[in-house]
Amino acid sequence: MRDDASDPTADDTDASDDDVPPEVVERIRGDAYCDTLGIDLAALEPGYAVTELTVTEDLLNFHGTPHGGAVYSVADAAFAAASNSRGEPAVALETNVSYLDAVDVGDVLTATAEETHVGGRTAEYEVVVTSDDERVATFRGRVYRLQD
Repeated sequence: MRDDASDPTADDTDASDDDVPPEVVERIRGDAYCDTLGIDLAALEPGYAVTELTVTEDLLNFHGTPHGGAVYSVADAAFAAASNSRGEPAVALETNVSYLDAVDVGDVLTATAEETHVGGRTAEYEVVVTSDDERVATFRGRVYRLQD
């Protein structure tokens, strides 16, 4: 990943214009659902993305732990960003998630999506969700790449 800290015109995403088309970065950053939940795009490269979500009181379920939908959403956002990072539209065919541990209010969930297989018009991704470098969920997804 490129470090843009020295570039005053760069945003906080570690994405190079040479790596991901600027219009793709803009489209991904403009996701209204992610904005609503507070999910931030932290890094974006072809086939790779990192998203982050700070757990707030309004994301808790009736057990007082983060709602599974919030954990799923931060993973799904990374999956969507990574699978669309090359500029070719991709839509989910299937996903699944395994919840491994709960976190507390104030903790930051970090979802790291990596492309693990490409075959024809489909691709597969694994997303690891962590908090303080401890795995809290594993998400797997497969996409279909639409023709332009």
